[in-house]
Amino acid sequence: MAGHSKFKNIMHRKGAQDKKRSAMFSKLSREITVAAKMGAPDPDMNPRLRLAVNNAKAQSMPKDNIQRAIDKASANEGDDYEEVRYEGYGPGGVALIVEALTDNRNRTATNVRTAFSKNGGNLGASGAVAHGFERLGMIEYPASVGDEEKVLEAAIEAGADDVESSDDGHVIWTQMEALHEVSTELEKALGEAENVKLAWKPNITVDCDEGTAQTLLKLVDALDDDDDVQTVWGNYEISDEVMEKLDA
Repeated sequence: MAGHSKFKNIMHRKGAQDKKRSAMFSKLSREITVAAKMGAPDPDMNPRLRLAVNNAKAQSMPKDNIQRAIDKASANEGDDYEEVRYEGYGPGGVALIVEALTDNRNRTATNVRTAFSKNGGNLGASGAVAHGFERLGMIEYPASVGDEEKVLEAAIEAGADDVESSDDGHVIWTQMEALHEVSTELEKALGEAENVKLAWKPNITVDCDEGTAQTLLKLVDALDDDDDVQTVWGNYEISDEVMEKLDA
């Protein structure tokens, strides 16, 4: 079990994701519909759907929106989306993994390639950077849920592999196959998580100076703004000092 980390920084600034609530709800709805189509439309019978619903609730998505997304899948309505992953390099050699749900591969590939090329990056072939990441289950709790010792104890009891705590909150790591089971056990001890998902955790991170960070975050924002893009993962680390300068 580990202690301090700035992993929230690696996932990109939460504020940038929260600023466009309608777009966020649209992406959450898409994930719910896809999860419901791929399995049972009942969250209790479908672990992926349960995670999608819980994440939507954590972002204060209205219950009616959640139910509509499930009903759409049950009625076999709406577009058929497929999961696509893109890999490439951003400014400063930062490795990025982009996860998308799309009904048009050509459109999404063009948009992602354009975002990379316009913001100092290069889209690579499949597998270009994934070898530098681990595919793990990630469970996030706010700092208010308890101190590091309390969360660490709960994580050990739940069967998690690692915990990273900071002033921003707690990130709990587990094997991807155990994500549903561990998150269920943690919920009993700590309540509902802020976020539960499969993640790409970098093995080594790259420290970014102010110039690199500024261009890199423009690239990440451009990718986030695409309706088809669900999540952007990277191996970058940006210090609090640099972030304060960029936010000023």
